[in-house]
Amino acid sequence: MASAPAQQATLTVEQTRVVLSEVIQAFSVPDNAARMEEARESACNDMGKMLQLVLPVATQIQQEVIKAYGFNNEGEGVLKFARLVKMYETQDPEIAAMSAKLKSLLLPPLSTPPIGGAIPAS
Repeated sequence: MASAPAQQATLTVEQTRVVLSEVIQAFSVPDNAARMEEARESACNDMGKMLQLVLPVATQIQQEVIKAYGFNNEGEGVLKFARLVKMYETQDPEIAAMSAKLKSLLLPPLSTPPIGGAIPAS
């Protein structure tokens, strides 16, 4: 028995720019910004807690935008959109820049260890 094919969202480079821009703007909507801030504060910059608390909120915010463009309203839709963006990053500098901005909204800034490691010089 064949099941109905799942709707496959395919966007052009131009459409991807628009959707990515809308996703980034969605994070600055006051309600969404407050949800993200609350999740970040609860995670206390702990990467494990970030994955448990911040990632689900970020996924929901993205889902709210991308479902209007044919992506399913599950985590799978966000993953498909992310793969599409990744594919276009190499072709389009604007998409690459927006993708970097989106990543900066999702991930905490990484602190780099001092040059030479943590061992004090004697």
